[in-house]
Formats: sequence, structure tokens, C-alpha cells
Amino acid sequence: MIVCKFGGTSVGDADAIRRAAEIVRSRLSQGPIAVVSALSGTTNVLIDIAEQASRGQLITAMSHVEGVRDRHLKVAGQLLPGPGGEDVALELSAMCDEIGSLAEALSVLGHLTPRSLDTVASFGERMSSIMIAAAFNVMGVPSQLVDARKIMITDAQYTRAEPQTDAIAEAARTHLAPLVKDRRVPVLGGYVGATAAGITTTLGRGGSDYSASLLGAALQAEAIEIWTDVDGMMTADPRVVPSARTIECVAFEEASELASFGAKVLHPYTIAPAVRLGIPVRVLNSRKPESRGTSITFDAPRRPVTAIAGKSNVTLVKVRSPRMLLTEGFLRELFAIFERHKMSVDVVSTSEVSVSVTVDDAARLEETIGDLRQLGDVAIEQQRGIVALVGGALSESSDAMSRALACIGTARLHMLSLSATGINLTMVVDGDEVDALLRRLHAEFFEGKR
Repeated sequence: MIVCKFGGTSVGDADAIRRAAEIVRSRLSQGPIAVVSALSGTTNVLIDIAEQASRGQLITAMSHVEGVRDRHLKVAGQLLPGPGGEDVALELSAMCDEIGSLAEALSVLGHLTPRSLDTVASFGERMSSIMIAAAFNVMGVPSQLVDARKIMITDAQYTRAEPQTDAIAEAARTHLAPLVKDRRVPVLGGYVGATAAGITTTLGRGGSDYSASLLGAALQAEAIEIWTDVDGMMTADPRVVPSARTIECVAFEEASELASFGAKVLHPYTIAPAVRLGIPVRVLNSRKPESRGTSITFDAPRRPVTAIAGKSNVTLVKVRSPRMLLTEGFLRELFAIFERHKMSVDVVSTSEVSVSVTVDDAARLEETIGDLRQLGDVAIEQQRGIVALVGGALSESSDAMSRALACIGTARLHMLSLSATGINLTMVVDGDEVDALLRRLHAEFFEGKR
């Protein structure tokens, strides 16, 4: 049994869905399960619809609903011509009517809750999975649509729900394993889940990868394949570094670090369930299925530098307090505040009387700062960026680290941190310096020149 996850660009139009069908067909002997994203860009539009409606911009929201309807009906018509596609078209149109009704309700209420946002955002995967399951059957791939909300059981932390792994494993064995045994391909949306009471949730942006990994772990799959629009994980972001190249094999720990620090190929949480059970993850290009892609395994070669990642729009939070000096429990109090406000911290640096951390989601920053001020003076620096050098043997190579620091050049360095595992050297610089530093580091380590 394998899990094949197709991202938004890999199911973005009729041709992409046909390619996905051929990929799944080539793997029928392996017992594939297909996890599909929403058509590329759809989730963004759905979130806009919910936000616009709640602000009273109902006419704009409804025009976007019609755009979603037109796009899905067009793709469905191309994939399912004739009478066989009528039922699917009617179902898709009814779902768009439901989105419109939700938009009208939000417009009246004038308030958007996380629970309501999840309900609206979930329609992307729910609509794509209906269409793709039907298309697979028409193209000779025996498939069965499965509502992901019956499998992906979560808590009620809306917009970034926490999966309940035991419940997911039981549901997967009940609803998915028999289909695979019967040589049918279960098709279900990623990203979407539901509470035990059946209330729709989502796993957060990029959560389709996480869905695939959770299902792979639940069913102890032989492999998890992440099908996207690039050849695999790269030595750097090719949009920033055109000379970046594909990495054939990456260690689990390296891939996790790269994803957390800006590599767009994988959702940061994707590989955690796979790591736990040692299930290989492969990142592949749906436009070039013959390419080898990237394998993420335990036994990848150990290198001083495997890849470089970066991200901008990072906020640096500095807390200074004389209370820190020789005081037990100060850091526990500080990080408890971040936990209470559900803010994830990336990089941490401490001195005798201060702590600096970076966060990339500033949505709850204002109330968090209010609590932090109870501990000491708080300073905020916005528009920062992170550049991370990742390699399994990085800490064993003083030469690699000295070369990396030499590449900083005139960039202003705000923080420097070597991870506890020694595989990640993180530099916090001005946000507008990230791309230039990425290019210098890539030239130094992968092109033999600066």
C-alpha cells in the first residue's frame, strides 16, 4: 500500500488531473490511496469569500463564488463529457450554492469565526475529490470517493486542528483498507478533517501533505509520494537561485528543518508521522513522472551542507529582564506565554538577561506582547528574515560554518543560532537581505564560487 498525494498544481486543470490518473494507474499493483488538494488557488479564493462576506462585501464575495463554480464546472465538463458528468456537475453546483448561503450568513452576522472559516475553506478539497474520483473511474482507474471527514479525526482547534492519531488509524482501517484490498483506489481530500462530533475542521495551510503522511502512518504504508510541480527538494529555492538543483536523497531530520525554514515543497509537519515509523517519503514532479525526484529516508548521505532555505516577513521579539539572572523558571514562564497564545517560535537566542525569538505568524502578537511585558521590557523588530544552512554533518565541519559566516558580507546579522542537533545554522538578517544571502551561500557551497 502506498499513499499518493497530489498538490493543487498537480490537479489544477483537466490535463493535470489526467496526468494524475495515469500516475495512479501505473501504481495499481501497489495499492494506492489518492489524497488530493483543492484546485490550485481555490483555497485562497474561498478564504477571501469568507472574509469579504463578513466585512459586508457580499457582492464581491458572491462574484467569487460564481468564479469557483465556473472553474469547477468547466474542468468537470472537460473530464466528464456526456450524461455521466451531469450528476457531478449538479453536486458541484449545489456545493457552490452552499458556499453562497454561508457567505450571506456571514454578511448578516458581520463576524467570521475560525469554525466558520474552516467550513468555507473545506469546500476546495471536498469539490476536487468528488470530481477527481469520478474522472479516475472514467479513465479506467477503479476509484471510490471517501469523505475525508470520516477519516481525519481532529480536535476542535479550528483552522489548525490537531489530528487524533488513534482515531484516524481506526477510521482508516475501517474505511480505506477494505477498498485497497478490493483493488479500488480511495480518493479523498487532504487538509480537511472533522471533530469526533462531525464538525468540519482543517489542518492549516499546506495540510494536505500532513493528511497524506498521517494516513500513511495509520496504515503502515510502504511509501508516501508527494506529487507537486517541481522535480523534488532543491538545494535552494529555484525562484531565488536559478542554479539550484535537485537533491536525490535527504535525511528525515534535514527535510524537516528545510520545510520549517522556508522550503515550499513540503509542509513542515508532513514527515513527522513518517519519521515515527520510518516510512520513506518521495517528492516527485507530476509533469515529469519519469524523474527520480527526492527520497527522504533515514539512511541519506551525511553532508556538511545539503541545502539552504530562507524566508522573509519574520518578526523578532526581544525580552529583556534583570529577573533572568540566576532565576529558575523564567524561560518556562516566557514560553508558556507563547504556548498560551498558540504562537510557534522558530529561532531562540539567550543571554544572561535577555531572550530573543523569531515568529512568522504575527496574528496574535499584540496580545502576546501584553503578557510578555509582565516579565520585562519587550522590543519588536519586524521585516526580518531567516536564512538556514542545513546539513547532517554541519556541526562536524568548522570549515563549512566559517565559510557560511564569511558570506554574510554587508548584511546586518541580528541573530545567529546553531540548532541543538547541530544540523542547522540559522542567520536572522534584514528581510530584504534574504535573497542575496541565499544566492551568495549557494554559490559558495554548490557552485564553487561566490
